This record gives sequence, structure tokens and C-alpha cells, in this order.
Amino acid sequence: MTKISVEVPDELLEDLDEHVGEGGKFVNRSEAIRASIRKTLDLLDEIDERHDRLDEEK
Repeated sequence: MTKISVEVPDELLEDLDEHVGEGGKFVNRSEAIRASIRKTLDLLDEIDERHDRLDEEK
């Protein structure tokens, strides 16, 4: 798995941390970020499909 580095505003990181760890929805920050990326990409695909912009060769 490839590692990347990103800069994240402190406010966003604080928000994220509320959902991570014991009692949170995610085990760690990486899981939370991967889930967010997947959900965002799925939403973008749905928008593209509604506007007939999906590449049929996928």
C-alpha cells in the first residue's frame, strides 16, 4: 500500500479525531481517511453517471 502525506487544517483533524479510537467509528485516522476518500469517489461517480459523464471502459 502506498503511503502519502497531506497537510490537514487543525480544525479538520480535531473533527476527524472525534470519530477515531475507542468508541469511535474508525480504528485509526488512516481508516477514517480511506473511508472518506471511497465515499467521496462514489459520490462523484454517481454525479457523473447522472450527467452521462462516466467512462464506459472502466
